[in-house]
Amino acid sequence: MQIARTDFVGVPSRDGERSRQFYGDVLGLRPDEHSRFEFWAGDTCLAIYEPERFGGEFALQKNAHIAFGVDDVEEARAELEAKGVEFGGETWDSGVCHTAAFTDPDGSDLMLHRRYAPCANGSTR
Repeated sequence: MQIARTDFVGVPSRDGERSRQFYGDVLGLRPDEHSRFEFWAGDTCLAIYEPERFGGEFALQKNAHIAFGVDDVEEARAELEAKGVEFGGETWDSGVCHTAAFTDPDGSDLMLHRRYAPCANGSTR
């Protein structure tokens, strides 16, 4: 077996319509033309689902951030703050990247990310 790709990342929600508005209108992700609750960040599909509708339990996604790559973290952060998004602290500089953490309306962790220096393997992604 060889895994070829990530087909989607599940985004749990208690209110799919609220999440749909957040990921589409607030974050500006491209909606999937075939699915009301799927959005694209580059080549990655985010699939919003309500676990409780399928007999599961809702659980926040904590400490496993979806890291949205942006050209300028401070600029993207300012745009989101103008739309009412609250960030959990200051923008952080790790020495190779800038990050700014926030949450979606259900409280799941998200992050803006921009690598500005190569990592150990030389990659800037």
